[in-house]
Amino acid sequence: MRYMATYDLMETVRNTNQWLGATAKAFAAYPGISMVPNPVFQWMGAWGEVTERSFARMVAKPDWGIHSYTCEDGRDHIVNVEKVVERDFGDLIHFNVQGRPDTTRKVLLVAPMSGHYATLLRSTVISLLPDCEVYVTDWHNARDIPVSAGKFDVEDYTLYLVEFMRHLGPDTHVIAVCQPAPLTLAATAYLAEEDPSAQPSSLTLIGGPIDPDAAPTEVTDFGNRVTMGQLEEMMIQRVGFKYPGVGRQVYPGLLQLSSFMTMNAETHGKAFMDQIHRATRGEARDNDRHNRFYDEYLAVMDMPAEFYLSTVERVFKNLEIAQNKFVVNGKKVDIGKITDVAVKTVEGAKDDISAPGQCVAALRLCTGLPEELKASHLEPGAGHYGIFAGKSWRSNIRPLVLEFIDANNGRHKPAAAAE
Repeated sequence: MRYMATYDLMETVRNTNQWLGATAKAFAAYPGISMVPNPVFQWMGAWGEVTERSFARMVAKPDWGIHSYTCEDGRDHIVNVEKVVERDFGDLIHFNVQGRPDTTRKVLLVAPMSGHYATLLRSTVISLLPDCEVYVTDWHNARDIPVSAGKFDVEDYTLYLVEFMRHLGPDTHVIAVCQPAPLTLAATAYLAEEDPSAQPSSLTLIGGPIDPDAAPTEVTDFGNRVTMGQLEEMMIQRVGFKYPGVGRQVYPGLLQLSSFMTMNAETHGKAFMDQIHRATRGEARDNDRHNRFYDEYLAVMDMPAEFYLSTVERVFKNLEIAQNKFVVNGKKVDIGKITDVAVKTVEGAKDDISAPGQCVAALRLCTGLPEELKASHLEPGAGHYGIFAGKSWRSNIRPLVLEFIDANNGRHKPAAAAE
């Protein structure tokens, strides 16, 4: 019970600010106020509008917002988001484009579990839909998962990926973005030993910390500076009484968000003041640039404490993936056992989260893989976000990834097709 009070205090502060924003907005909207030509009331209403929206987004899961897609036939086709595999901590979802001709590219997009929802990859999904059958790992907010569901650490995460890959079959092309890259590599190696016929045809790792020590950043420096005891004391709390996961130990999304905002307080402060001024002038729109960005950025989710702590300890501190010492269910996972899965790494030259060198280390670990099945790409001038969702992704990286997929399409065929 020690940290429930802290968790509930954060939620109380958030809830209070949302209420204050709604109150200011409502007060400024009274007809009688319009009789007083004072710009203070306009500013109050604008402040309330921006404040209410911002604090409300912190506890709301964003919608994918992908409802239809215009195919080559010139018609709009309905896009249904369907759950293919449902599990306690995450689902495998499919973006089913109704009435579209079958495509030979089947892609599993592995989304990060790093404090934001899988919808962070919305633009990535949209860019792949024209050419691929897209599946995504949709991780759940830990505050909504009852304690009775048990723990969820890096080994459980890896086994979830193994299950998803098995379900989709060997004609799948896996793309892992950022945080899940090391565990996706481990899941592929796990299948190479335990169930070779279920291995994907290709694996693309984008900006992931395979070897965090290969190119240190502020993220890796922080992980090395603090002890696990300090990390647990500072970051871990128990979910309060408001949510189904009451009592579960988590790394709260609100705590992580406050850290992010503090790191760039001046930039965020200016962005919100500018938005208030736009709202005062009547220029703010529901889907303007500010709201599109912050609706996603502020929508945070809690991570299971076991997952957060084991990620820091085993991936960043002990370098179990980088040194090929990772263990799942008591069994050592040998990355060198990957011999028939094409592997490509993508890095951004200006990535300050997973710096160049961290991700390409995966190719060094794939000692059993022929050189012709290895590929790498370093995108000049690209930061972390740009390599999977920005201009660099759309203009340069996406075509290269699709080319890599096509080059390895049909490498592994499902059992039924092979017969």
